[in-house]
Amino acid sequence: MKNRDVLDRFRDHLTVEIRLSDRTVETYMRECERLATWAREKERPVCDLGTDELVAYLAQRRASTATDARTMARITSSLRSFYQFLVADNVRADNPAAGVEMPQAAYRLPGVLNVEEIELMLEQIDTSSPLGVRDRALFELIYSCGLRISEAVELELGNLFLDEGMLLVRGKGDRERLVPLGDEAERCLRRYLESARPQLVRRNQRAAYVFLNNRGRGLSRKGMWKRFKELAARCGVEAKVHTLRHSFATHLLEGGADLRVVQELLGHSYIATTQIYTHLDQRVLQERHNRYHPRAESVEAEKEPAAHEELERPGERSRGSTPHEAGNPRARVEAEEA
Repeated sequence: MKNRDVLDRFRDHLTVEIRLSDRTVETYMRECERLATWAREKERPVCDLGTDELVAYLAQRRASTATDARTMARITSSLRSFYQFLVADNVRADNPAAGVEMPQAAYRLPGVLNVEEIELMLEQIDTSSPLGVRDRALFELIYSCGLRISEAVELELGNLFLDEGMLLVRGKGDRERLVPLGDEAERCLRRYLESARPQLVRRNQRAAYVFLNNRGRGLSRKGMWKRFKELAARCGVEAKVHTLRHSFATHLLEGGADLRVVQELLGHSYIATTQIYTHLDQRVLQERHNRYHPRAESVEAEKEPAAHEELERPGERSRGSTPHEAGNPRARVEAEEA
């Protein structure tokens, strides 16, 4: 079977049968096509490669480009999926990539900004221009709702429910989830939609995406990265756009939100993925232990919680009426009845 034919069938499998995101499909296909090119140079069909040949290929990849362990693990995973497809499609009887040892990537905790740093960055955005108003709404939304970069740039107008304070987000694998908006995010979004976005839309041009560039087209990931990089440099903060999502999750957990709730808000399929955010500040953990555990060494049950904690007692909500409101400093805050 020709390399091109089997690669095209694998792409169809990823796109139609498994329904992976376009970006994930491109990642898998890029690695498989590079392997096919290497195999062609060796005058070997990519379908017939053995484990020793794959090991040699991966060693060459790592040596020639100084690729780190995390990237090598992604490459190996892509090749395993490719050959597993060939087995399922009766093209070959075994998966040679199954015998390749998966590189162990170093465990890294996600970078997180504190609330003060988030506030500093957002306040530094110049909102005197349409693009500035857009950036404020964009980065506020990513932090307030914990969106991925792709989820933010692909957000469509039809998925905004501002009166209900909700977003319909399409995440990985086209899985959809409803995410609550905070007051500040809603205010920034309304301002952008009413005053700034109409100035970005070109005449006689339909624009379904919420966030547009200066040509009236949907904002790209690269465009967002560039704007955030400039903003972080002005504020003297070391952060990436995804740091806002990490900060969202961490601040929720520090505020007392349940791990399962955070999992749903982030759109994680597995709770283990969400558990990386449980690296709470040791001081917060100690204060929480002292406050709630009957065997704590120092009894502080009668003290008021620290200002930065905003902790809740069992059965109570410290902010709003949902777990999202309980932990998120940007959550919607309902007025209390007198």
